Amino acid sequence: MNDAAPPTLFQQALGAAFFNLPETLRRLHGVRGTARYAGIASIERGRGLLARLCARIAGLPKPMRNVPLVIEFVADAKRETWRRDFGGTRMQTRLAFKDGLLRERLGPLQFRYHLHPGGEALWWQVAGVRAFGLLPLPAGWFEGVRCRECERDGRYAFLVEANLPLIGLVVRYEGWLAPA
Repeated sequence: MNDAAPPTLFQQALGAAFFNLPETLRRLHGVRGTARYAGIASIERGRGLLARLCARIAGLPKPMRNVPLVIEFVADAKRETWRRDFGGTRMQTRLAFKDGLLRERLGPLQFRYHLHPGGEALWWQVAGVRAFGLLPLPAGWFEGVRCRECERDGRYAFLVEANLPLIGLVVRYEGWLAPA
């Protein structure tokens, strides 16, 4: 009988490369069950009408500097739910791994990512986006969507940025987390 725990989504997506990630990334992406992380984040949002509309549709947090951030991770081998609280503003995403891609549902959008470990960081690259799970959107629209995770000062650090053609900056948030 095999009592080994099934691999997490990020272990499935990265294979052996998962174990070369910095310790803080392995710990966060190795969560099974429920875990809480806390830290600080700063959020910048685009000011144009279309940028504000896109941010509202996706349920992105409002602009804030050095705000407390708490994330509850609920994970099993098939899916993860990330419940973020940016100083009272909540944002939730659901993740799954299918067909070699990490999938993240954010509001009516489903992002599909290739994960690239390298240079002591983990990079998320958009491979495709669907609206309402059905309608594929042009991948070129999302070339300016970037996510980087790394270890800084012994803590998990992140940077997420979304710039869209003709719209410009939609959101940029960055900060750090540690187990709560």
